[in-house]
Amino acid sequence: MNVSVALWVLTIVGLAALIAVDFFIGRKPHDVSIKEAGIWTVVWIALAGLFGLGLLVFSGGEPAGEFFAGFITEKSLSVDNLFVFVLIMAKFAVPSQYQQRVLLVGVLIALVLRAIFIAAGAAILASFAWVFYIFGAFLIWTAWKLIQEARTDDEDEGFEENKLLKAVEKRFGVADRYHGTKLWIEENGKRIMTPMLVVMLAIGTTDVLFALDSIPAIFGLTQDPYIVFTANAFALMGLRQLYFLIGGLLRKLVHLSYGLSVILGFIGVKLVLHALHESGVHVPEISIPVSLGVICGVLVVTTITSLIASRKQEAAEAAQKESEGAPKDSIGA
Repeated sequence: MNVSVALWVLTIVGLAALIAVDFFIGRKPHDVSIKEAGIWTVVWIALAGLFGLGLLVFSGGEPAGEFFAGFITEKSLSVDNLFVFVLIMAKFAVPSQYQQRVLLVGVLIALVLRAIFIAAGAAILASFAWVFYIFGAFLIWTAWKLIQEARTDDEDEGFEENKLLKAVEKRFGVADRYHGTKLWIEENGKRIMTPMLVVMLAIGTTDVLFALDSIPAIFGLTQDPYIVFTANAFALMGLRQLYFLIGGLLRKLVHLSYGLSVILGFIGVKLVLHALHESGVHVPEISIPVSLGVICGVLVVTTITSLIASRKQEAAEAAQKESEGAPKDSIGA
């Protein structure tokens, strides 16, 4: 897909305008309601759908299919980010009315860092085709690691600050409390950061770790930097609203890690097959329609099995509480 500089500029300006509108509407700190989060989630998904339809009309079915496959993959992988965002919010005790501002700026930082990753990945793949083998092997290894982590079922895991964040805190200092939405304050004649800025940096830099598997994953579906960037942008920019919409439902998605591992493993195999094909080996390649079908199918099955498992677990816990409470009631009688 040939993308002119003018189209790149227009796309970035358009995304910036949408972000500005989102920021303007939510500029006043407040608790985000389920209704507000639901409306904006639908808006961002609809905008992504319209963008994909635009690609279909002006560029054909293949770029549109690649965009939708990439968007769905990035969206599903970004849901896994929400688990970490919940831990970060708890770690820094972010007041509920400030959480939307934190997420907005944190996601913007993540988007900028991902754009750098995408540019580097596109340049490397254009120069060295053998990198597809590395990406494919890395995704297969990540899929296996994700399964192993899911099987440990460690619910007591907390968020640990990365070395970069600790270094920034040590260099500039951090206030002992929040000062509204201020990022910097002056204390004892010295300018220091507020916890608001720290948590924003935590979310933005932590997302880089997730980009290590999501960027290779989408490059396994398309090598077009324009589609890779726009799919990431639409997936990330709707993440803030999704956090408030399904925050309470995250623990019910007990099989999400297994589903994501299947998707990453599938794309890893697709990358290896593509690398073999590029090397002159006659092997079948997995088409975008097949990839899209597999990704959607895995997510649907994972969601259904997760909800069923969650209901069974809740029923078992309720029955256990009743059985534990019965002797006490009889003694009281």
